[in-house]
Amino acid sequence: MKRQKRDRLDRAFSKGFQAGAGGRSRELCPYSHVDSRSQWLGGWREGVEGRANGLFTK
Repeated sequence: MKRQKRDRLDRAFSKGFQAGAGGRSRELCPYSHVDSRSQWLGGWREGVEGRANGLFTK
């Protein structure tokens, strides 16, 4: 049985979260479509917030 792919917006959010938690710049957002870009940036913000609160270390 094939695994079902996750929603593209969920994927954009999680990739943004990983980028933010990893300390990457928000200027490196790979999405140009408005919806995907806003989801990626939302994930990035949460990742940066978590990193600032000490939840992640480099």
